[in-house]
Amino acid sequence: MNNDYDWFVQQLKRKSGIDLLYYKEAQMKRRLTALRVKRGFHNFSAYFNAVLQEEELFQELLDRLTINVSEFYRNKKRWEVLEHKVLPHLLKKQGKLKIWSAACSTGEEPYTLAMIVNKYLPSRNFQVIATDLDENALKRAEMGVYPERSLKEVPEDMVKKHFKKEDFMYRINDEVKRNVTFTKHNLLADEYGHNYDLIVCRNVLIYFTEQAKQMIYQKFSQSLKENGVFFVGSTEQIFSPQHYDFKLFDTFFYQKELTAKK
Repeated sequence: MNNDYDWFVQQLKRKSGIDLLYYKEAQMKRRLTALRVKRGFHNFSAYFNAVLQEEELFQELLDRLTINVSEFYRNKKRWEVLEHKVLPHLLKKQGKLKIWSAACSTGEEPYTLAMIVNKYLPSRNFQVIATDLDENALKRAEMGVYPERSLKEVPEDMVKKHFKKEDFMYRINDEVKRNVTFTKHNLLADEYGHNYDLIVCRNVLIYFTEQAKQMIYQKFSQSLKENGVFFVGSTEQIFSPQHYDFKLFDTFFYQKELTAKK
């Protein structure tokens, strides 16, 4: 049976560029087995052959591989630290910011960033690049329409300022949307950008192996400006930040060390 799964892993990498060897195997295999059984296939070979034939099955598979659980201001206390401690640090020497929201899912995180930064900078002075592997999630993010439950942590004044209620949904306004650019990106395979002041990647690296995490941390570090900040999820503390030229800035925030201090 394991040979069947190993074959599936190889074929999926050829088709999609996604290498499941970088994901924690037991966790991922359990999730994919549940999906395969739900669709009525007795083994991964039959399931993959069906995936090749049906685009809908392939998109469902990609959705299962990328964990799209998100909301605005997720773990709100950390966003307060971002606003009141991290932003003043980043804006101390400059009036423009380049931000990357990596593994952005359906857009709640990058839009939260844009709303907060816009309190301190005009729209022309900052940009948020938001990336994800899941094209369906990115399409939903670009639409910018969310159920009320996604907004439960958003301050009331921010809801009034940045959202328009449409029946039972909330649409984020165009001014916020203009500051966020969505694009597909594979953290494990694609090139990383450079000169970011702030990189946010939360609640996704827990699904990767230690080897994959180390590679990603190194690339994020190289993508940050000196003194830039890396913001991680509440279960993703980096235990040896110095290995990646980071130092602890605040809980779940890491600052890129100055070259001179290495």
